[in-house]
Amino acid sequence: MGKLATLELEDRAAQVREQLTAAIAQYGRLVYSNSLGAEAMVLTDIIATDFPQIDMFSIDTGRLHEQTYTVLEKLQHRYGNRIRVVAPDAPSLERLVAAQGVNGFYSSVDARVSCCGVRKVEPFRRAVAAYAAWITGVRREQSAERAQGAPQEWDARYGLYKLSPLLDWSEAEVWQYIRARALPYNALHDRQYPSIGCSPCTRAIQPGESRRAGRWWWEQTESRECGLQPRPPLPGQRAAVA
Repeated sequence: MGKLATLELEDRAAQVREQLTAAIAQYGRLVYSNSLGAEAMVLTDIIATDFPQIDMFSIDTGRLHEQTYTVLEKLQHRYGNRIRVVAPDAPSLERLVAAQGVNGFYSSVDARVSCCGVRKVEPFRRAVAAYAAWITGVRREQSAERAQGAPQEWDARYGLYKLSPLLDWSEAEVWQYIRARALPYNALHDRQYPSIGCSPCTRAIQPGESRRAGRWWWEQTESRECGLQPRPPLPGQRAAVA
């Protein structure tokens, strides 16, 4: 990386720190919902290094890739186990599997959204309940819907503010930061998995496909959000508020 690129990257990281410092002053208690993706490596490094007052959590849905658990372990060793792991409610998960089967989410969008609701959305609600704002690593480049987001906005679904300090970062900048600091990352990224969720619901993308094409690939594009971020409506439906 050249000197100019390094200076530009440091300036970008400094802007994130400024945003987080201002957010702490404005909101008090903040929590980072750590996806364990590439963007998460950047935010984890910044938060763990400079913001001990910001909490972090990651949701273990019970269906994650082994490589995801591996990168979580590496982060725990590097940053002193700063990331709290949150699991689905066991009775709710048992009822879900009893009703739709172990892989019932493949049968319909509604079944998949129900699975995401139990494995991701409900644990997320519990994890952010005591905070004034939550931090996410979404970027405009990731999808047309995410491109419409704001760095700071009221999240009516969860009753707190949502902060997106990497919203205007490019994918190249994310990877420049990872490599400049020799950060751990999910090995699946090297196998054409730009976006990684649960193992049964994620595949590698093909040349020319969008960066999120590997998520819930059996569904039409318009439905591909889990519920933590806004999910656009299917034809004839109102917007999802999971």
